[in-house]
Amino acid sequence: MIIKTEEKNGVKVYTVGKEFDNAKMATKLSKYIKPEQIHKIIDHDADVYTEEGRLLLRFRKNALTDKNIDIFYDNVNVFARNVSGLRGSASGGKHKTLGSIKQVMSNIFGYFDKWSPSHKLIFKKLGKKPGVNVRECRFNQDHPEEYKKAIPLIQEIDALYAKLTPEQYKAQRKKANQTFFKIPNTSFTTVTTNINYQTSIHTDKGDDDEGFGNLAVIERGEYTGGETCFPQYGIGVDVRNGDILFMDVHQPHANLPIHKKTKETVRLSIVCYLRRNVWLNSRNKTKKFYDSHVKMMRNMRTTQKKR
Repeated sequence: MIIKTEEKNGVKVYTVGKEFDNAKMATKLSKYIKPEQIHKIIDHDADVYTEEGRLLLRFRKNALTDKNIDIFYDNVNVFARNVSGLRGSASGGKHKTLGSIKQVMSNIFGYFDKWSPSHKLIFKKLGKKPGVNVRECRFNQDHPEEYKKAIPLIQEIDALYAKLTPEQYKAQRKKANQTFFKIPNTSFTTVTTNINYQTSIHTDKGDDDEGFGNLAVIERGEYTGGETCFPQYGIGVDVRNGDILFMDVHQPHANLPIHKKTKETVRLSIVCYLRRNVWLNSRNKTKKFYDSHVKMMRNMRTTQKKR
């Protein structure tokens, strides 16, 4: 619900209020939203504040460079198409008819704080388990050249983060500076990619509680929908190719259905963040420790593959 609209330096500034209380909001978590539930879609440069004066989101059109977008897509696209069933509440829970977890094209790279099933199997067979619960994701481990080529876009997002939401950035970067388990020269440890994925209403778990979330989109082909929405406030943002959205991801959010105009259409969304447990588990570890840990994990995996 929009309470007030202003304009400052060519940017629309909205003040919004809740359309229903937190108790009702809690009943909507893990459910999908429909277009009629959202009363305002923002498709222009805008800042949105709650009536308490808290920044809810900051959106800028065409903020990312085409070169970095294209390089990122060319090197990440194949990996991003891997299918996962590990998105929990963001995927709307379980299928009512099949009783199985919904499979989506949602993947991560960078560093993570949970062992995969394959890692657990390797630990069991080798009788080993690393002392620190942090691991490289498969993309940067198996495709190091593609990973390196994806980094400039992540660094560009990081620079915009520092410029547009400096207070939140400063708190997050302070933590990132305390670990070597991160995307080089950024405040992020981890990146999630999603292809043509409609999330249900959720709040982000495991990321830095002092930082801000972000969303960038790469498009190939045409589609409608997919707007990122805050249902409790009745507003959404139409994030398109090259745009950047910084937002309070600890507020319930989701995106609207994506309607592809062709079978080949791709909406690749990119979310960069600092995983709190990666930082907690690895802060103040030395570069020597980082190198040793990464080498050990890679050797364990290579040994297992040869068996």
